[in-house]
Amino acid sequence: MSEAKTRRTRSSGAVTMSDVAQHAGVALGTVSKVLNRPDHVTPVILERVRASIIELGFVRNRAAISLAAGVSNTVAFVLVDLANSYFTDMSRGAEQCATEAGKYLVLANSDIAPEKQRSYIEYFDEEQVAGVLLAPVGENMLGIDRLDRSHRPVVVLDASPDLTGRCAVSADNRLAGRLAAQHLLERGCRHIAFVGGPLEQSRPVADRYLGAREAVAEAPGATFEHISSPGVVVDDGRHVGNILSDRPAAALPDGVVAAADLLALGLVQAILNRTEYRFPDDIALIACDDNRSANDSVVPISTINLPGHEMGRAGMTLLLEELADGAAHVHRHVTLAPSLTARESTLGRHLG
Repeated sequence: MSEAKTRRTRSSGAVTMSDVAQHAGVALGTVSKVLNRPDHVTPVILERVRASIIELGFVRNRAAISLAAGVSNTVAFVLVDLANSYFTDMSRGAEQCATEAGKYLVLANSDIAPEKQRSYIEYFDEEQVAGVLLAPVGENMLGIDRLDRSHRPVVVLDASPDLTGRCAVSADNRLAGRLAAQHLLERGCRHIAFVGGPLEQSRPVADRYLGAREAVAEAPGATFEHISSPGVVVDDGRHVGNILSDRPAAALPDGVVAAADLLALGLVQAILNRTEYRFPDDIALIACDDNRSANDSVVPISTINLPGHEMGRAGMTLLLEELADGAAHVHRHVTLAPSLTARESTLGRHLG
């Protein structure tokens, strides 16, 4: 089994199992056992075949294996924004569940671009993955019809609460807004502002707005206002912070619900930079989503935790169920409840 033979095998194309068998001086079936059932091979043969695999640089073709078996061991996850820890948590939960089931998970970041979302969906369909998790760009399902035509199972994460016709997992964003406003009311706030928008472009933000408004409406003597923002990132928060900084103290809300943590972070930066107002003495602030990118705020921000990790696990569980059930599968829509984490921006430094 000379070096010359090894070089000839490599130069002629991909190394095959037959090449490994010839190099190791064993039958083709023995190589298959080494790869798939090594406990059925003697230690001497096992070592010899593995040495040949290493020397020849053999890599098994999992796509070909899946094609021959008629099923893939890989599932895909197309998510909207990998920079947001909410979606990172989803991917970790999904991966954990997939690993427990003996599946491999591959990730793709659409980066808030519908066309990129469609491109990745088409790619994974061509790769014939077993199924797809999709955290879409807003409510944009671009590309999902291709998976439907291929009869490839899809589970939508961070889904609109009224999505039907397929498995889905949602966070209760309306409850998130309600919990945020209730926390401020319990801290004594009576003029609550909801910051975030545009409401018509984001169902989660609109639902958080509705939940906050409902909670305030139920509190005697409390008032509610909406301050729209161009989006929900740090710069948008600075924009709103500048608006509030120009108000006299008497016109300030004493409590603010920010639609997202990054929005709250920018708001804190602008107000502390331009005014003498302080959190929570002048303005109590709470956000929604617990994005760890906002953890470096000079004032730790209270937040409503959205269950990203649990959502990823729930979505993968639904996908695995659909793969196992086949045509008998009954679609389910799972809704997960958020929870409160109170920090300095509502509790104060000594109480937080």
